[in-house]
Amino acid sequence: MQLLIRHIVCFFFCLSILQDSSANVILHAFNWRYSEVSEKADEIGKLGYKMVLVSPPLKSSGEQWWARYQPQDYRVIENPLGDTCDFKQMVSALKQHNVVVYADIVLNHMANEASERDDLNYPGHRILEQYAANPAKYSSLTLFGDLNQNLFSALDFNPPNCINNYNSPYEVQNWRLCGAPPDTGLPDLVSNGWVIEQQQNYLRSLRDMGVKGFRIDAAKHMPLEHINQVVTPDIKHGMHIFGEIITSGGAGSSEYDRFLKPYLEGTDFAAYDFPLFSSLFNAFNVGGSMDLLVDPLAFGQALQPERAITFVTTHDIPNNQGFRYLIMDKTDEQLAYAYIMGSDSGVPLVYSDHDESGDHRWVDAYKSAPLKAMLEFHNANHGQPVKIIGSGDCFLLFTRGETDATGVVGINKCEHGQEYWINTEDHKFSWYQTYFDVLDPSDTFTVTSQWHRLYIPGRKAKMWMRQ
Repeated sequence: MQLLIRHIVCFFFCLSILQDSSANVILHAFNWRYSEVSEKADEIGKLGYKMVLVSPPLKSSGEQWWARYQPQDYRVIENPLGDTCDFKQMVSALKQHNVVVYADIVLNHMANEASERDDLNYPGHRILEQYAANPAKYSSLTLFGDLNQNLFSALDFNPPNCINNYNSPYEVQNWRLCGAPPDTGLPDLVSNGWVIEQQQNYLRSLRDMGVKGFRIDAAKHMPLEHINQVVTPDIKHGMHIFGEIITSGGAGSSEYDRFLKPYLEGTDFAAYDFPLFSSLFNAFNVGGSMDLLVDPLAFGQALQPERAITFVTTHDIPNNQGFRYLIMDKTDEQLAYAYIMGSDSGVPLVYSDHDESGDHRWVDAYKSAPLKAMLEFHNANHGQPVKIIGSGDCFLLFTRGETDATGVVGINKCEHGQEYWINTEDHKFSWYQTYFDVLDPSDTFTVTSQWHRLYIPGRKAKMWMRQ
């Protein structure tokens, strides 16, 4: 009964927010140039992605990836990844292949430029002079507003206090993210009328260009009233919106209770499913059990699927020293992808970068053979309910399908193989039809009796699909 209610709620929620958002997988094209996304639009569409999340489209400078998260101006898209014209071309190119753009947006703060400026006027006189020196160019790049004037002043920022206590919601949401002294941190925007209006103008401009989703960066560091004031009904209509609220676990963890739970209760937006990620990380860890993944939602260790952005890695995990301990073993990462792509736990996000971290692990990950096959399975089985067949410390086995089993997922984290005898009648397997493993199409089976043996080799995932 609980599973039925979950699927009914998910169905109606997804229709109201974005007709097919949860039916597909998001490609996080982290730090890709907009022109590169345009060039790969056909490939991205053919692989089966329907959404591409791109790095923040605004004015920023500096070649480092993190500089994209230090806004100088919302009114212009101009940074090392491209400009407004490149962005529009990318939206158009993807649209031709039935793929939509999601934009990473930064509303919490502006650029840390204390070493370059003595005031809090953004974008500042130097950039205003650039605008004035080339009016034709910047007229073509302007999203909204008057580039003869600054966007923000000192009146639009909180006092320059650095967060000292990350367990304090007030400090986390009103004070600055700072590095080691003497760093004065990222200037933290207040939610006054002027700031709210400019942020709304920015989001409407992106929406009008064809953007269909927003990732709210550092949503953990914004008061809920600020988020809700900015994202008005007209802005969120037809949009898929999700926030980044980093936690170390689900219900019962202090971070969840202080930050993610209030966000879920105070907004109707989705969020990164850090509770599920913690469940995955613990399940695949040495000494962990795959039983943790049977129904983490029931124990508050996963978000409701209709509000979950599921992932195996985010850009912060490999690129920020404080999160690198969360990098999974390479094989475990593939097995975890099999779980989020094979189940109905939310909207999966696939991370692919240009080796910003130096690990050379996620370059072209989006088109690897395993992920290509998992995309095929996910898209073919979306909307079909999950039924657990069996589980243990080493393995998890479940089917997809309403009236019969159209797909079967087996994940084995241990070195030795796992076999499981299934009752094909109880689990509604189709007799005399071939099931093939999308990860290894040479592995097929046909059910011809009530009891059938399934085998999952050590350290492997199987994603069988009925032909």
